[in-house]
Amino acid sequence: MSHPPSPTPLVNEPTPREPTPKHPTPKDPAAPRDPSSKGLKAGSIGIGPTVALGLAAVAPAYSLAVTLGFVVLAVGASTPAAFLLGFVPILFTALAFRDLNKEMPDCGGVFVWITRVFGPVAGWFLGGWVPQMATFIAGAAVAQVATTYLLTFFGLSSIAAEPLAVAAIACGLIVLSAWIAARGIELSAWVQYALIGLQLVALGGFCVAAFTAMATGNATEGAEKPGLDWFNPFASGDMSGLVSGVILCLFIYWGWDALIAVNEETTDRQGTPGKAVVITTVILLVFYVVTATAAVGFAGTASITNPETVSDVLSVLGPQATGSVFGQVIVLAVGLSALAALLTVAVSTPRTWLSMGTYGALPKATTKMHPKRGTPTTSIAWWAAITMAITLGLTAISADFIGLAILSVGLMIAAYYAATALASVVYFAPQMRTSASALILKGILPGLGALLMVGAFAYSAVDMLSPEYAGLSWLGIGSVFWIGIGALCLGLLVTAILRTKLRRFFSGESIPRGNVTTRHHLPSILSSETLSNQTPGKATPSNETEA
Repeated sequence: MSHPPSPTPLVNEPTPREPTPKHPTPKDPAAPRDPSSKGLKAGSIGIGPTVALGLAAVAPAYSLAVTLGFVVLAVGASTPAAFLLGFVPILFTALAFRDLNKEMPDCGGVFVWITRVFGPVAGWFLGGWVPQMATFIAGAAVAQVATTYLLTFFGLSSIAAEPLAVAAIACGLIVLSAWIAARGIELSAWVQYALIGLQLVALGGFCVAAFTAMATGNATEGAEKPGLDWFNPFASGDMSGLVSGVILCLFIYWGWDALIAVNEETTDRQGTPGKAVVITTVILLVFYVVTATAAVGFAGTASITNPETVSDVLSVLGPQATGSVFGQVIVLAVGLSALAALLTVAVSTPRTWLSMGTYGALPKATTKMHPKRGTPTTSIAWWAAITMAITLGLTAISADFIGLAILSVGLMIAAYYAATALASVVYFAPQMRTSASALILKGILPGLGALLMVGAFAYSAVDMLSPEYAGLSWLGIGSVFWIGIGALCLGLLVTAILRTKLRRFFSGESIPRGNVTTRHHLPSILSSETLSNQTPGKATPSNETEA
């Protein structure tokens, strides 16, 4: 981890042969802990494990398995184009995450950034409540998905059909994930390496088998020959279907931003997470587009949209393309994909709480750390308890309620992605007056990303209003809309109540508002590289002077 400049000019020590380093490195066991450190183990993971955490959070095998069929239903053979088009706002938003992390490399991520730019109320609601609520719902869902797939893989389909049994086993997986997360970031990273590796092997194996079958004339009866028009988003001529397909594609990229939560534990907390964000999203794009092309070419749109296939494409097409043995590997990969996402949530969510607790936005108990492992043990325990309670509670309401709740997550994703992209525009606005690259990369592109996310929010909300959406409604309005908007309204109420309880944070004392020209107001979340580029009394590239 980087360290802020020492008040004593150590570089001027009189012993030239063994100068004391101005910034002790994480490898030096005698190095004093950064005063802004939260107790996390700095320098523990590099770019590879960080990318693995980002990929695991998305659960690419599971996301493709349950979403691909509905994208094909919306746009037909133009499915690869829908994945390409859905990637555009994700890339623009990823640029905002990259630049904001470089400026404010804190494990709280969007919570810190939105608070810094728009104030504590917006920060707690849009950077705290909204992503955390989305994550809790997703956590409960993937715990159940992992349970169901793993039971099916082991020939226990009868147990998988029992909601209470599934919920109980899902709680066991939540406890397992919490235990691994509490053991340390290194163990979590290595487990994710194995789980994401299996997913990529399974998806790669399916693609190779499908393309080979097409080349040798052994594809299914409804196979279609890939063409360049598959990558043209306007070739289908159905704009309504295209928008629906792109919205679906947009949300199956979600999760990559979880890797920001480990930024303070990377070898370079300014650079590594930002690079990992871009690398992760590009890897997802490649696998999604190639897998979609392979699936549509191998089976055809009619087969994929068959009611028996549409909701779980890979589990059906996998054995057909690769044979029964490797087909079972694909089924296992889908289940472990969901488990990997659950583990990533167990790693990322408690670190967000650690940051919130550090700045007074949550009770101080959330900052309690294991002295040797460098993990937020209390926050991890609370995460496990709350996730289990949500899993059991939603299951008790209805066996299908978690499925409805996960559909509402799209509203929350669009809301906090839009807020983060807009925060980048506002924060770096002073630089855009003098730098063309800053205008494009920190202004125009994130701004477009924010607009597209707002559009996705509006389109999804209107779609969910329909009583036919997901087949359930209340008072003539779709149940999914009630769940999504209800969660957001509850968050506003909770935020209003906490304003009187957490005065230090909501007064703006712990994270004062500002932009790039006032970065010196918040040195505790800025790495020493940012601060060391400033000389007292000397103007910086952003026309700022050091305080």
